[in-house]
Amino acid sequence: MMPRLKISLIVLLCTLAAQLNAQTAGYKFKRQITGISTTWHIAELPDELFAHTKPGFEDLRIFGIKGKDTVEVPYLLKQRSDQVSTKDIPFAQINQSSGENGYYFTFQSPDANTSVINQIRLDFKQDNFDWKVLLEGSNDNKAWFTLLKDYRILSIKNSHTDYQFTVLNFPDSKYQYFRISLKSQLKPELVSAKIAKTDTVKGIYKEVKLRSIRVKNNKETKESTIDLDLKGLVPVSAVKLNVGSTFDFYRTIRIEYATDSFQTDKGMQYNYADLYSGTLTSLEKTEFNFPNMVAVRLRIIIENNDNTPLQIGLVQLQGNTFDLIARFDDLAYSYALYYGDEKASSPNYEIGKFEDKIPTMLNAANIEKEENNPAYQFKTGKPLFENKIWLWALMTIIIIVLAGFSYKMLKS
Repeated sequence: MMPRLKISLIVLLCTLAAQLNAQTAGYKFKRQITGISTTWHIAELPDELFAHTKPGFEDLRIFGIKGKDTVEVPYLLKQRSDQVSTKDIPFAQINQSSGENGYYFTFQSPDANTSVINQIRLDFKQDNFDWKVLLEGSNDNKAWFTLLKDYRILSIKNSHTDYQFTVLNFPDSKYQYFRISLKSQLKPELVSAKIAKTDTVKGIYKEVKLRSIRVKNNKETKESTIDLDLKGLVPVSAVKLNVGSTFDFYRTIRIEYATDSFQTDKGMQYNYADLYSGTLTSLEKTEFNFPNMVAVRLRIIIENNDNTPLQIGLVQLQGNTFDLIARFDDLAYSYALYYGDEKASSPNYEIGKFEDKIPTMLNAANIEKEENNPAYQFKTGKPLFENKIWLWALMTIIIIVLAGFSYKMLKS
């Protein structure tokens, strides 16, 4: 019985050790979470974390440890980007006319209690036009007040470009009537006009610092390329170009991010993936927003076709912060954020289905400095049979088994 008891004890100890480290053993890094004083907390992810976690944050986990007990904490990951909501307001077109100063379109609200609006989206049958707009508002269809003057709308469609800018943006206004005047040699064919109220809840942005910027104008490809090296792996969600050219322009623009790199005879080369595509034009803000992407290098490509390259000045980058919203059910545990498991898949927590039950006012917790996870060595140590303890244990078991067989053979 004694040999069997020893073997059982060894197996039991190994099993207990494996259970205690199993949940955290796959993660290379950890950061202590401090300042936990209640159930719900919010904490901002530090920029330094992004270099060691998966791009989609599938490997982020919060574990609490109390003695031999380990619990996993459910969380939501939120990025603080702009939240834009648009509400269409019912307006009916009541008049269409023309005069010496152009063509007129008048709209009336059927509701006596007129809603506040700040946007009109126009759709014309024509594909190519360049018109100036006068927008006015009135409450009695007699006295008119100017909201926009010499506002330019444009449509270009050819083999190189398919672009429209036909949205009228103006300050919040409350009128029962709106009148649009277009200066055009040809009669505008208005297909529809959607009148709306747009609200924007500004997100939280952080400036992204650049290590270097290089602008290259290629005459053969008729493109301008802007290479941006960032000072580390950080989230990027907005690019602003300061264009020094004073003439009007509208050009296709692409923004890409580097996915990986490789060494060649010509130096380091990069593979890129698309991040944003659209139009760079003097009619709109030269700012471009896209979902947060963790990157260390960006490339901006401007298609010039046969036009003069634009004078590109300062390039400004911003990124949204990532916030963890977590529920700590037992304050007796010591909690830490774990990451760095390449094989981890995204967690599935039920709190995502009950987001409306999360308090709006959350206490802030702190995510401390990065440290190596001691439990990671347990999982990724030397192979089993390179461990001397296991070798001695195995040899002992073999000797006991052989001795037992020998004893039985001699006895028989």
